[in-house]
Amino acid sequence: MSRRTLTLGAVLFGVGGPGQHATWLNPEIPTDASVDVRWYIARAQQAEAAKFDHIFIVDSQFITADSPNHYLSRLEPLTLLSAVAVHTSHIGLVGTITTSYNEPFNVARRLASLDHISGGRAGWNVVTSGDAGTAGNYSRDAHFDYPTRYGRALEHVRVAQGLWDSYEADAFPRDRERGAFFDRSRQHELNHRGEHFSVVGPLNLERTPQGQPVIFQAGDSEEGRDLGASVAEAIFTHAESLEQAQAFRREMRARVAAKGRDPENLLIVPGIFPIIADTDEQARAKEAAGRGELSFERALAELGRPFGWHDFSRYDLDAPFPEVGDAGERSFRTQADAIKKLARDNDLTLRQVVEHQLGASRSPFVGSPLTVANEIQRWFDAGAFDGINIIVTAPSEFARFTDEVLPILRERGVARTEYESTTLRGNLGLPVPANRHTAARQPSPAPAEPAATPPAATPPAATPPADVHGSAGVAAAADVAAVPPALVS
Repeated sequence: MSRRTLTLGAVLFGVGGPGQHATWLNPEIPTDASVDVRWYIARAQQAEAAKFDHIFIVDSQFITADSPNHYLSRLEPLTLLSAVAVHTSHIGLVGTITTSYNEPFNVARRLASLDHISGGRAGWNVVTSGDAGTAGNYSRDAHFDYPTRYGRALEHVRVAQGLWDSYEADAFPRDRERGAFFDRSRQHELNHRGEHFSVVGPLNLERTPQGQPVIFQAGDSEEGRDLGASVAEAIFTHAESLEQAQAFRREMRARVAAKGRDPENLLIVPGIFPIIADTDEQARAKEAAGRGELSFERALAELGRPFGWHDFSRYDLDAPFPEVGDAGERSFRTQADAIKKLARDNDLTLRQVVEHQLGASRSPFVGSPLTVANEIQRWFDAGAFDGINIIVTAPSEFARFTDEVLPILRERGVARTEYESTTLRGNLGLPVPANRHTAARQPSPAPAEPAATPPAATPPAATPPADVHGSAGVAAAADVAAVPPALVS
């Protein structure tokens, strides 16, 4: 297989997600951007003009007064993406939907509807919900524990995939001359009965333009990585260094292979925040100015989210990081455990932990357009990722990437110059899943006839070095930074 070009996604946070305390003050951004469909459409069209693969809408369903500005009031992803679909023609439309607070039939129908509306551009970011408080919005006493959350998630996705196979591609001949609208033999019930769901089917919507929506996943726990290896076609993640990114990609490709899946069909797409100026010095000054706009008080409040919105304001900032018991056990446990370990291993105070969190937001991609392009290509060529999700703020900042960095990457053959397909799968280079019922009717290939005489023995060919964007070798995984809750939900 020829090497893919760099996958490109745009993450739209409206008035500002975690750690973006002053984003909404930028005069380029409407103060109601998070609920202004015109803002989303304009950003999607800006990304499509730059030949991006997809836009990505994050989501969660529990907030407090300390939640990031964008989280306080934002549009539901699939409703929003359906509106964006009719104003775009090629860019993929990826929305977050939780398996913990939805039923598979509704999710399958909504996503298939978006796929039809968009002509085959729908993607599902599968999450299990890290905000434990969500349970209170769905008549539940408590959030699921990790084993239940992820067991339910796997079954949820499998059921949705089964429902998407309810109709074979030729189920609706719609032949007026013969009076044949529908072929009954091409409709199939699911009749699923599992640990978490019982679904008869069939889905009341025909096969979609790309067969099935593309499955994305974000989650860094052991259970999350196993889910990603089982069902994901692309994984949203985060890494603070090239080495961490390389280790995560190697590990996930190895996990996918161990599941009997082709690792070539898994894309690793971390979120990045490039800071671009005319010179490297100006970009570093711009980065420093941005850090100066961060609010310690807001960061202290946001620290509570991975711990189930634990209130850290009641502790002495200059005392050792407090013991918080099992806070976070049913929330963003992996991130909470990483913060506790950091504090314990380095004997940090609460103030120092907050300051570390503020400093951890520093981007590896800072400099002139040439410097940023060089660094992105260095990571890509080194097998650190298959693509990137750009965190979009002001349109002019996004334009610095699309108009100044991307042309350099295109000239080098790293980024595409034109779309290859009208579907998200086609542009990502992912295969169309075969309909299971159609495949079952295909005759098995005849066994190969034995050779009349054994072929002469030949010496084994030397193993070529692994192409970092082809078949990668299996290596032990290093410690990987937790996925930001902004992407996980």
